Amino acid sequence: MFRIGFSEDIHPFKEGRKLFLGGIEIKNEVGLDGHSDADVVLHVVTEAILGAMTYGDLGTLFPETDPKYKDISSAEFLKTVVEIMHKEGFKINNVDIQIATAHPYLREYIVPMRERIAELLDTRPINVSIKAMTFNKIGPIGEGKACKAQCVLMLKHK
Repeated sequence: MFRIGFSEDIHPFKEGRKLFLGGIEIKNEVGLDGHSDADVVLHVVTEAILGAMTYGDLGTLFPETDPKYKDISSAEFLKTVVEIMHKEGFKINNVDIQIATAHPYLREYIVPMRERIAELLDTRPINVSIKAMTFNKIGPIGEGKACKAQCVLMLKHK
C-alpha cells in the first residue's frame, strides 16, 4: 500500500532570528518568523507525512498556542511524526521538496539538507530530493520578504 502526502508553507523573514532550513542552520542576515524555529522545509515534510496518514495538519498536533513549542526545533516535530509513521507501519518511499527564496542562495546547502532530512526520516539521502528557486524578483518571495517550501512524498506500508 502506498500513500501520497503534500504540503506547502510560507514564512516571512524577520530580523533577530537565525535561519533554519531542512534541519540545518543557514548563514543569512535574517531568519524566518514563527512560533517554533520556523524551519519551513521541515514543516512541509512533517505535514506531508501527516497528510498521507490522514492525521491532519501540523497545527493540530503542535498548536502555536502551546508555549512548550515556542522556539522549539522543527526537527522535534518531525521526529515525533516519524515515530507515529513507524507505529502505523509506514516508511518513506521518496520525498521531493522545493524551496523558494531570494536569499540566500542554497546551492551549497542542498546536500547537507538532504542528509539531515534523510537522517530524521530514517531513510537514505537518495530518497530525498531538494530543489531551490528564487522567484526571479517577483512577489514577496522574489523580493526577499518570505521563504516558501513545498513537499510531496510517498509512504509505503512495511
